[in-house]
Amino acid sequence: MVLAKGFSGKRAKALAAQVSRWDVYDEQSWLGWVAPTFNLGQPLQVVVKRQLHKGKLKHSYYVTTLSFPSKRALMNRYNQRGGAEIEQFRADKDGLHLSARRKRRFVAQKALILLTDLAHNLLADFHNRALVDSRFTTWGLKRIVRDLLAVPGRLHFRSGQLKRIELLAAHPYADELSICLERYCLGRFRSNLE
Repeated sequence: MVLAKGFSGKRAKALAAQVSRWDVYDEQSWLGWVAPTFNLGQPLQVVVKRQLHKGKLKHSYYVTTLSFPSKRALMNRYNQRGGAEIEQFRADKDGLHLSARRKRRFVAQKALILLTDLAHNLLADFHNRALVDSRFTTWGLKRIVRDLLAVPGRLHFRSGQLKRIELLAAHPYADELSICLERYCLGRFRSNLE
């Protein structure tokens, strides 16, 4: 199932030229059906939105594989979507520096995306298990990576197991981060025993 906003302003303008009837959506925007100019392998509905913005007409388009009885129903459903995915993508892009990392080969880019997914999941697990009830609870991914995980320190291993974590004592986050790391390591160790 797909319900998405198109990205191309040029395509939106070209689709708007094909609309034969505009219906009022709200005070400053109108909606029109248009025949899809592309194929997703399923029946599609495409709605073009014409909006008055700062005295100029702007166009956008919305594509869905779902069946809606009206343009208004489609737009209302689109507007009900959560912002979590947008915020999450933005946090990942900033925190994991995705915009700065591009690979020329498809396989390399795919590997980078999979590694980024793994990093995202590990950081989400760390945030949910270690940073709860600390002053870092409200920190986003970017700040965790940039400020918290950049605290200088050393990991001491014995027989392949982590035995001690030392953080630079002069760092302002060192004491509380030590508590968070201890909680995280103990929680991970307990869950593996159960």
